[in-house]
Amino acid sequence: MNIPNRLTIIRILLVPVVVAVYLCMDPTIGVIDEASGLALRDVIAFVIFAVASITDFFDGMLARKNNWITSFGKFADPIADKMLVNTVLILMAYFHQANVIAVLLMIARDLIVDGLRMSAANSGEVVSAGIFGKLKTVLQMFALVFLLLKDWPFVYMGICMDQILLWAATVASLYSGWIYFNQLKKYVLETM
Repeated sequence: MNIPNRLTIIRILLVPVVVAVYLCMDPTIGVIDEASGLALRDVIAFVIFAVASITDFFDGMLARKNNWITSFGKFADPIADKMLVNTVLILMAYFHQANVIAVLLMIARDLIVDGLRMSAANSGEVVSAGIFGKLKTVLQMFALVFLLLKDWPFVYMGICMDQILLWAATVASLYSGWIYFNQLKKYVLETM
């Protein structure tokens, strides 16, 4: 098992750790910032999320640089990414920090795009992420950072940066999903 695959497994294993921290730690213990409500639980969850996100960057970079691309990596890496992002989005919606409609739209888009990609793969076409798909991922990551940190430091400026980024990620998600659908619908609709 090469280093990128180990990093992917670490990312998968960190997902339940984030959930455990967020669900089991008391949010009133260790309040760091009264105005935002930022507490120790939020900072620990953020650090775990950040470490998991960094493993995503390094596993892809190392795999491409050293030609360590494996079938396991192709399969597990996108699953690990979606597990991490979607789990934290669901947590944020559960705790009323993220709009549930935005979260549902992004998760539905991911499911549809994954289905389209599988249909294309069955026909021998490999579909890489487009620019809007990458933009969606970057916006999601930044939105999750500010959601986990209770919009600190923007709370002091009266700017809801977490919500702005969440909805920007939702728009980018839907637009990139539309692009994928138009590009790949032939594989789904060919047998109708």
